[in-house]
Amino acid sequence: MHEMALMGDILNLVQEDALPRNIKRLKMIELMVGELANAMPDALRMAFAIYKEQNQALFTEDAELRIVIEDAEAECIFCHTKYHPDMKITICPTCRMPSGKIITGETFQVLSYEGEEHE
Repeated sequence: MHEMALMGDILNLVQEDALPRNIKRLKMIELMVGELANAMPDALRMAFAIYKEQNQALFTEDAELRIVIEDAEAECIFCHTKYHPDMKITICPTCRMPSGKIITGETFQVLSYEGEEHE
């Protein structure tokens, strides 16, 4: 489950950003995860829960992970039909050519986080 490694990287990035802002404990992390991003939201939630359990000093008791799902959209480079792809390599539903260019759905990023300041 590579989501454990992804969550570890996310937490490292957030901690690096939070430190100079004097934020000690995390209350919320919000991610955007594209449908084609190769990251499973349920597995990310489970990884977050494991990290929260193992690193209680890093999180508030009610800390949460919010995930915004980015819909996948592709456009055929030949007929310019826009459609919802199931995979990164796909066939245009109109002209049947394997020519879809992914427009959205591959994003994986931290949108925001909230925390408590040092006292």
